[in-house]
Amino acid sequence: MAPLLALIGQLDEEASQPLYLQLQRGIRRAIEEKLLGPDDALPPERDLAEQFSVSRITVRKAIDGLVSEGLLARRQGSGTFVSNRVEKNFSKLTSFTEDMIARGRAPTSTWLSKSKGTVTPEESLTMGLSPGTPVYRFNRLRFADGAPMALEYCTVQAFCLPSIDTVASSLYSALEKSGYRPTRALQRLRAVLFNAEQAQLLGAQERDAGLLVERRGFLPDGRAVEFSHSLYRGDTYDFVAELSTPESEK
Repeated sequence: MAPLLALIGQLDEEASQPLYLQLQRGIRRAIEEKLLGPDDALPPERDLAEQFSVSRITVRKAIDGLVSEGLLARRQGSGTFVSNRVEKNFSKLTSFTEDMIARGRAPTSTWLSKSKGTVTPEESLTMGLSPGTPVYRFNRLRFADGAPMALEYCTVQAFCLPSIDTVASSLYSALEKSGYRPTRALQRLRAVLFNAEQAQLLGAQERDAGLLVERRGFLPDGRAVEFSHSLYRGDTYDFVAELSTPESEK
């Protein structure tokens, strides 16, 4: 990685904007433009102060703001790093693959299992399907830039795909090609603690905090076609939603 000074440029003492905000803006821009990638380490505050000819207080103030934004993360005894957290917008119906590509990350998956079967009592009740309805089940471990991010367990009505082998990397891409991509979904988010197996797969510790997202995806005619459970590492994922007051919608 090139020195930060080369990526950002020298700060302007004559500018109206405080030096710490100039440094903060430069680091933020370097992250947004992928000049600094997830888990890249920043130099120590002392070195940054020397590079930019500012005080360590100025450097610390700039970094504190970026840590508060979630762009940087301090690791005890190791230093300050570009955060590897991913922000997921709850208001948009997108797939894991689409989320990662939109953020400049490389999505990959490891298949844990693919199977054919019929709905379980829970799936029948949740999806409003008759007993015996054929389904495909897809279980996989999802990665971003090679780092484990999520465990995904998904059930899809069998009529939506030509065969179980149609899904290569993106389930939603396969559903879109067959004309059965969900256009609406209901999601529920809750905190969980990983068991030993889940922790091992996700590179976490047993009883680490995780996020469980349950999703039901629907076609335009109201039929439920997808029922999924996704377990995300709590230290790598943020979920956000845009809210508005009733008055603002008028």
